Amino acid sequence: MENGPPYYAVIFTSRHTPGDNGYAATAERIDALAAEQPGYLGVDSVHDANGCGITISYWRDPESIAAWKQHAEHTEARESGRRQWYEEFDVRVAKVERAYGFRRPTTDAC
Repeated sequence: MENGPPYYAVIFTSRHTPGDNGYAATAERIDALAAEQPGYLGVDSVHDANGCGITISYWRDPESIAAWKQHAEHTEARESGRRQWYEEFDVRVAKVERAYGFRRPTTDAC
């Protein structure tokens, strides 16, 4: 992520209902739309074969998160999620004060 801390993480954990029911197309659209929002910094997401997932979106500040939550298309997608895509979900918002990582250097040698 280009912007270093501090920033905010919205942690969305979920368990899906069986079947896609239009979820994948909507998720792709919402991910692209989120990336266009002021204050959006990035996303990490993983899902397993049993329908459990964790998606973490990163934001510059709480105001950016609040604006995204109020976005009309995002609101519609959340309502669809409650109606048909999720058995359950939890949302947590956290301030990231420190971040670090590791990347193995690549080699071009054969």
